[in-house]
Amino acid sequence: MSVQLWTFIIVGLTFAIYIGIAIWSRAGSTKDFYIAGQGVHPTINGMATAADWMSAASFISMAGLISFMGYDGTVYLMGWTGGYVLLALLLAPYLRKFGKFTVPDFIGDRYYSNVARTVAVVAAIVVSFTYVAGQMRGVGVVFARFLEVPINTGVFIGMAIVFIYAVMGGMKGITYTQVAQYCILIFAYMVPAIFISITMTGNVIPQIGFISTEANTSVYLLEKLDMLHRELGFAEYTSGSKSMLDVFAITFALMVGTAGLPHVIVRFFTVPKVEDARKSAGWALLFIAILYTTAPAIAVFARTNLINTVSEKNYAEMPQWFKSWEGTGLIKFEDKNSDGKIQYVADKDANELTIDRDIMVLANPEIANLPAWVIALVAAGGLAAALSTAAGLLLVISTSLSHDLIKKQIKPDLSEKQELMWARIGAVFAVAVAGYFGINPPGFVAATVALAFGFAAASFFPAIILGIFDKRMNREGAIAGMSVGLILMFFYMAVYKLGWFVEATPPPSEWWFGISPEGFGTVAMFVNLIISLVVSRMTAAPPEDVQQIVEDIRIPRGAGAAQNH
Repeated sequence: MSVQLWTFIIVGLTFAIYIGIAIWSRAGSTKDFYIAGQGVHPTINGMATAADWMSAASFISMAGLISFMGYDGTVYLMGWTGGYVLLALLLAPYLRKFGKFTVPDFIGDRYYSNVARTVAVVAAIVVSFTYVAGQMRGVGVVFARFLEVPINTGVFIGMAIVFIYAVMGGMKGITYTQVAQYCILIFAYMVPAIFISITMTGNVIPQIGFISTEANTSVYLLEKLDMLHRELGFAEYTSGSKSMLDVFAITFALMVGTAGLPHVIVRFFTVPKVEDARKSAGWALLFIAILYTTAPAIAVFARTNLINTVSEKNYAEMPQWFKSWEGTGLIKFEDKNSDGKIQYVADKDANELTIDRDIMVLANPEIANLPAWVIALVAAGGLAAALSTAAGLLLVISTSLSHDLIKKQIKPDLSEKQELMWARIGAVFAVAVAGYFGINPPGFVAATVALAFGFAAASFFPAIILGIFDKRMNREGAIAGMSVGLILMFFYMAVYKLGWFVEATPPPSEWWFGISPEGFGTVAMFVNLIISLVVSRMTAAPPEDVQQIVEDIRIPRGAGAAQNH
């Protein structure tokens, strides 16, 4: 059977599973819609969190980034996994004990202010829409190649599927759909990695294979890749070009951004007990580590196979996968010297091949000439990763509008039935806007997602961490800090990433402190932190009852009050 037919079969089966789960787990109350009735087992929640977390950026784009960036790409591995340690230790159990539905709900009540709640709603929507743009773009890429439809059509199909299980099931439907999506995406990621590892190195474990010698030779795979890079004029794969400060800034921004992502945090409100929140974070980290430790191996395999396949080869003799990807516009060949051969080199003037880094994971099985069913399986996995995260983000937008804006501020007397209706209307609105961003994305998938982490770091993290551990932190400090952090991050992204307000996007030499837009969330976060602390100390302390809440959420249940001796 052809790749396209296999893709129709496997993707069709997975979509049928998602829709079946949505019908089975239809939300009947706001508690079901917002937090799945707080009845999710921590292991199940850990798996759902992993799927929620491992987006198109993790599945499709991360290995592609590492493939092209080499050593520099490891910042994504360190930052995106390190954030879960922060979540497990500093945030998840305390937020669960506070017992609210959403992050804006926590901020609004902790800082006894609807203004703070509104700022948090704005931040949640900005973070979620920035993040969801990458997911819908990933869905479009997968559909464009494997079902041979235009990228925009692929986005519309993805919107329809997410609409069904997000609008019908809410968090309850999304949770159990994400468990299925995790199983599909991890299987789809590991099968080709194992196949290729055995073929290239003779080692069945990809994590060991990519640091081993090539099959039947004494040359290490990484050593060969370094040699290929040198021959083509690229920097050595194992060398880094980023400054230590930028590496630190990106890693830290991704870590605290992870710990501040509203669609991840809300998952810890769905478990029955406080201790289950910490367990969920542990399980999530384990499930995530399976994919994250495999990504560097896939990056090396794909990069090596790609260079061997295209460099100095006749264009007319290129395999079918090359022509298929050309049809999507994600690979472009321009025969500058008219010799019919592909010159893939670092010199921009001489280079004739442009490759979108988002295709590396999806094209990897084809480049390695794996069976058609494996190629189709990877397509289904990419869709599972993108749709699972898109659903979680859309729910955040929906609940921010229905619960935090309408119920808590505009119309407090809203009945549960009316609130549920508004939640579903909010989900419809979110799906429509997500589709627009999927068709008009501000950059390739992982870069777009990295900016979302910058927004989360710049806005939420200081407000949450200080809200838990600093009882002197007040509403004035939180509002000032979140507002300045969000505006500063938006300005830097607009100028240095998107080229707004200037004639041309400034080069890296003009970055503030040499820090890239992906890492600027660290700077904005520290500015937020400092402003929050300074303003809170210059204004009135929070009411006594709020300070008591802060004391209470840090005391384990069953522990008596501290005694002074």
